[in-house]
Order: sequence, then structure tokens, then C-alpha cells
Amino acid sequence: MNAPDLADAPDGAAVRHSSANVNPHDDRRGQYAWGMFEFARTPYIGLVVVFVFAPYFANTVVGDPVRGQEIWGLANTVAGLCIGVSAPVLGAIADRMGRRKLWLIAIVAIMTAGCCSLWFAMPGAKGGLSIAAIAVIAAILTISFEYSQVFHNSMLPAIARTRDVGWLSGYGVAAGNIGNFLAMVLVLFGVALPASGGMDLPFLPDKPVLGIDPLTFEHSRIVGPVSGIWIALFTLPILLWTYDVPATGAGPRQAIKEGLAQLAATIRAAKKLSNVGLYLIARMLYNDGQVAILAYSGIIAAGVFKWDLTALIFFSIILSPFSIGGGFIGGWLDKAIGSKCAILISILLSCLFMLGAVSMTPEHVFFFFSVEPFRPLWRFPYFQTLPELLFIANYMALAVTVTIAFCASRTMMVKLSPVSMMSQFFGLYALSGTATAFLGHGLVTLATGVSHNQQAGFSSVIVLLLAGAALLLRVREERADRVVSG
Repeated sequence: MNAPDLADAPDGAAVRHSSANVNPHDDRRGQYAWGMFEFARTPYIGLVVVFVFAPYFANTVVGDPVRGQEIWGLANTVAGLCIGVSAPVLGAIADRMGRRKLWLIAIVAIMTAGCCSLWFAMPGAKGGLSIAAIAVIAAILTISFEYSQVFHNSMLPAIARTRDVGWLSGYGVAAGNIGNFLAMVLVLFGVALPASGGMDLPFLPDKPVLGIDPLTFEHSRIVGPVSGIWIALFTLPILLWTYDVPATGAGPRQAIKEGLAQLAATIRAAKKLSNVGLYLIARMLYNDGQVAILAYSGIIAAGVFKWDLTALIFFSIILSPFSIGGGFIGGWLDKAIGSKCAILISILLSCLFMLGAVSMTPEHVFFFFSVEPFRPLWRFPYFQTLPELLFIANYMALAVTVTIAFCASRTMMVKLSPVSMMSQFFGLYALSGTATAFLGHGLVTLATGVSHNQQAGFSSVIVLLLAGAALLLRVREERADRVVSG
């Protein structure tokens, strides 16, 4: 039994909630709750992957930003390989079983435990988790996060008509960035600023909340438990209010057997699905570059400009309105000019602003123009120099362009995939998305190791952006036929 084709059903023809007799395509509460899952899980990216924990791991736990960047990249490379092998299989099995929420519950439980365990990542890896253990936990969290995307994204056609997928996808991304903004503000004013003593504001507590001790870097380590509790708490709306397709009645053994058979049939029918395959390869490449742009921004800023925890959190908060705006712009642009054109525009602009960002050092702007190092332009205690301000300006633009691509890419996948095989195809989509972990991260790791320069290693991802754009030009926006397993 396959899930009903809800995305293209005529008005009133969709499956209805058994409890409330409500068409899920018209259930705004369920749709907004679906977007709230992005609100729940995105702070993990901001707090752990990009702005706080990753730089802390590289600079303080490992003690060498270049070596730390290599280890962090290696952990994500291994995670990406695991996802590449397992996500399409897991998606095919889920399609045979029907329900997605039980999978989300299991994944969120793993992420909550993993995030909370990062509290024991001690400075210099002394007295707590070893560097290897932290790398393993980081890999598990990456795998779990991508699995959550498979099941979350595959719920979209069941709760929205095709014409509404673009705005709902954009809303979800915007909600995620709002969640990241609020979590960052919480950590900034509750922990980072009181720990740094860099600003005297009347509403700031004298000391970090909960008795956090900055001398043992508890103000950096706390973001792990904060992320874990946040995702557990704000996952509740999607579990309570969002429509989930009914169970098919297939048991685990039958689902595994039928799911593997369906996946094999899909592979055998690769020629018929060549347009989808071309899109996934294109996304594999350009997404590698765009996600790496964000993933390494905190490590690069901490290594090049020596920003501390408070500066990195301020950086994230400054970018948040642009990421939120990018979500709404992405939904609008997708509807106005189509998913493909929106993605291409975002890729080309990302290349431009990426070059602008890496051209900044304390002594130079735009590669060639010398400036007086550390000359302050204003009295605010952070981001006082011209290179820092120009670096931030380029990242403001990147926050918009990368978010547009994420929104339009998800919508494009919904448009291309057979609706009754949505989880399997979003498993393949997860593979293309996590190529960042074995191509993007791997390329950054290799280039950093060869050049012994963070910015040179970081710049290598532009090659992936341009390669992905070139392949995307050949993709057609049309839905693939369903593949029947034999």
C-alpha cells in the first residue's frame, strides 16, 4: 500500500484527519507546526556546527585552528559517507511503512543525547571526552540531522498542494533562522557577555546564568545541552498537530525487503529518472559549496580575526535577519521565476560574495589593498576594523543567497519526485545534500592540509559551486514517473 498522492489531488480529494475531518492541505496549524521543526533543529547548526562549539573545538579543545579544522572536516566526511550509503535505503523503507513521526522521535532522542554529551568536551581534551570521542559524536549528530531532513521534507507533499510548497518551504527556513536567532540571543545575554565582561549593560546579569564558569569554558560547552533541550522541546508541535500519512501495515522485516526491492528498481530505472539524477548530482556539487560557506564561517572568523565567543555569537545574530529574509525571498522568487532560475542566481551571487569574504585579512581587503592592522573605526568593542566589517558585509549577502538556494532546492525536489516515493527520493536528496560531508568537507580538509592556510582551504569550494551550476542548466522542471518494483 502506497501513501496517497496528496500533492496533486484536487481540492477536497486529499486524505483527511481521522480525528478532525480536516483536509491536511487546508490545515494551517499543521503546516506552521511542520515549519516549527526547522525552528527546533536549526539552532543546533548555529550553536554547535558553525559559530560556537566548532570554533571552540578547533581552537581550545584541539588547540590548533588549522588542525582542528582538518579533524572537524574528517568527522563530517565520515558522516557523509555513512549517510550516502544509508539515507536512500532508510527512505525507501520508510515509504513502505508510511508514518514519519516515529522516525523523527527516535532521531530527536539521539540528537538530544548527543548534544548534551558535548558538555564534557573539556579544554585540551583533558578530564572529559577525548578528541576522537568528540569527533565520533559530531559525526553521529551530522548523520542524525540529515536523517531528520529526510523524514521532515518527505512530509511536505502530504500537507501542502504543489502550488503551496514554495512558500511553505520558505517559511520553514525562515522559522529555522528565527529559532537560531533567539537561541543565539539567549546564549549571548545569559552566558557570553557576562562571561566576557566586554560590555556594561544595566540588564546584563553580573555573572553567567546557572553558575557557569568561564575559566573552564563552560560558556562555550553549554551550547551543546542548550541545543539538545531546544530540539526536544520544539519538536512537540509537529508531533501534536502536523498530519502524518497512515501506517501501511507493513512490519519492519517486510518493509526492509520491499524497500530494498523498490530502491533496486529505482536504480535499474535510472535511465528513466535521468533528469532527477542529473538534478541530484548538480545539487550534490553546489550544495557542497554553499553549506561549507556557512559551516566554516565561524572557524574562519575565529582563526583569521581571532574573534572570541561573544564576537562569534554577535556575528550569528547579525546574519540572522538576512537568513530569515532569504527564506521569504526564496519562497517568493521560486514562485516568480521558478526553482531552477532561483537556484542559479543564488549560486552565482554566492561565488561573488564568497570571494569577497576570503579576500579579507587583518592586513588586507580584497586581496591586494593594504590597511593598517587592527585600526579601530568605532568605539563598539567588536568588529572595529575595516576588514572585519567588510567580511561581515559579504556574509550578510551570503546568508541571503545560500538560504534562497536551500528553499528553492527543496521545492525543486518536490516538483521532480513521484509523490508515492517521496521519502526514498528525499533519501537520495539527503545523499546529494550531505556530499558536503564527503566532498565539501573533504576538499576543505585536503586544501587546508596542503596549503596550511585556512582561507585557501576554504576557497576551494567555489569549484563545487560552479560545477553544480553548470549541470543544473541541463535539468528540466518536470515530475518523474513512479517506479514499480518487480
